[in-house]
Amino acid sequence: MRPRDLSDHSPYVPGRGVEEVARERGLDPDDLIKLSSNENPHGPSPAAVEAIREHADRVNQYPKSSHTDLTAKIAEKWGIEDEQVWVSPGADGSIDYLSRAALEPGDEVLVPSPGFAYYAMSSRYHHGEVTEYDLAPDDGFAQDAETVLSAYGGERIVYVTSPHNPSGSTMPLDEIEAIADATAPETLVVVDEAYGEFAAVDSAIPLVDERDDVAVLRTFSKAYGLAGLRIGYSVVPEAWGEAYARVNTPFAANELACRAAIAALDDEEHVERSVESARWAREYIADELDAPTVDSAGNFVLAAVGDGERVAEAAQERGVIIRDCTSFGLPEHVRISTGTREETREAVDLLNETLADLGLGVRA
Repeated sequence: MRPRDLSDHSPYVPGRGVEEVARERGLDPDDLIKLSSNENPHGPSPAAVEAIREHADRVNQYPKSSHTDLTAKIAEKWGIEDEQVWVSPGADGSIDYLSRAALEPGDEVLVPSPGFAYYAMSSRYHHGEVTEYDLAPDDGFAQDAETVLSAYGGERIVYVTSPHNPSGSTMPLDEIEAIADATAPETLVVVDEAYGEFAAVDSAIPLVDERDDVAVLRTFSKAYGLAGLRIGYSVVPEAWGEAYARVNTPFAANELACRAAIAALDDEEHVERSVESARWAREYIADELDAPTVDSAGNFVLAAVGDGERVAEAAQERGVIIRDCTSFGLPEHVRISTGTREETREAVDLLNETLADLGLGVRA
């Protein structure tokens, strides 16, 4: 007895962790700077930590009321109906829910290349097919309706990422609306705004309230610093609302995650600090790194270093963990998450030393 044929499925490749690298390299974890997973270097919202402490003795109970409370708070934040909010274990949980709700076996989804691998993974898990539209390094991975529509062939779901991972490019709201206008009525345009708080562009959530063919993904993992709790949500058209009860995993968003997210939504100071810090750090990296970078609106910067795997491996020896982008189909690039000011300065210095030693930097 064996599982079904999974040969078309590629495993998700995460950024490397501190403990993993420390064990492999024989280094002290405290001496490593981790800039590989787009995490919040300022940690979780203090209000969220306090909420976890206050509710820790309730984890024997299923998270029904906390789930309802979080749904209502998100709906209030965006001025939408409760039924339009699908709370999930991370934004990737919402990707699965939308796949369950939309895809029949053999349906296709259109995804960006390079891009977040889970769009395609979720489609294939649900017996869908995958086609791609290409974002080009030569023009900074610019995103517009023409690029998407030139590859469109009637797919059931079209994914747009703004800001895009791993480049950090954004897609203007009018371009998203143009895609929705040009695609078939049965096509759902899903806008992934996991890094939306960091970008100076409008959210597509108002579009969801105006039409029935756009959905938006959001997460508490990035600006709110709750990556370890796996909590996110999607905003769906009102007509899709009743499907949630039929496709969601029961109680998948756990009690502590929901309570932490409720508290984090009120902690505007923590979000503002995180966003300001990320904007400073990405500008610093772009200005000071001895390698060409892509303009980014996220909490990370994509850099063309010539040999991503080699640079990432050598950087670890110096105590900096960054993301080799080979798994994104960009073997010449690395992605550098934004750290604190101190971490960012130190990491850039060490990366410049690495590039110089390898003869790969622009000043090597």
